Amino acid sequence: MASSAGNTPENPESGSVTQVPDISDGPERRGRVRARRAAIMAVPATAIAAGLLVLTAEGALGVQFAISGMPFTVTATELKGTGFEQFGGLDHMAADSPNEGDTGGQVLVVTSVIKDATLTKLCQSVDLGGINLRITAGAGKDKVEASDLTTDSTELSGNAAFTNIEIGNDASELNKAGPKGRGPIGVFSQQSDTVYIGDLRQTNYATTAGVFKLPGLKLGFSDKAC
Repeated sequence: MASSAGNTPENPESGSVTQVPDISDGPERRGRVRARRAAIMAVPATAIAAGLLVLTAEGALGVQFAISGMPFTVTATELKGTGFEQFGGLDHMAADSPNEGDTGGQVLVVTSVIKDATLTKLCQSVDLGGINLRITAGAGKDKVEASDLTTDSTELSGNAAFTNIEIGNDASELNKAGPKGRGPIGVFSQQSDTVYIGDLRQTNYATTAGVFKLPGLKLGFSDKAC
């Protein structure tokens, strides 16, 4: 995981707005990119049971680096966090990435930022084409700990609970996760004092954190994904 964090959720590092370069590979492709810039999507049900509409600002980034374009899975039996924020954005691949497909090199994401988080039985895996690079941690008495955790997700599910949640904020005015968690102005967002998610499962394109402690870390190749 739960950003991403250059500007986060995730993480949400600052909320800077980066201009999307003009794409001049023909009218059809330009049309796809423009449509994605103006896309309206539903936030996954980890926020609340009902879907929330997120208006994606032009050029809004979940992270401040070029993503590989290869999604990875993150699971945890339990996530507990203080200072939670969430808003929509666009992540960008490096120019001429072989993974861009018909996306125009852009991925529409939900950025989640958590000021301080603990995760139990964390698992992360990425499909490398027939085999998975798999990381596990936090299965013992010591849990995974992260600060300024930001994740950029296309799918997020689990059993969630929030305290003092605010829904419909302007992303540029968020303050629960600190100034690094703010998003672009004019973007629909939500925040809460605390967040709990049981049976967390995410499909992420980026994760960043100020500090990431992984007790009991194990990394290896496996035929099983998380």
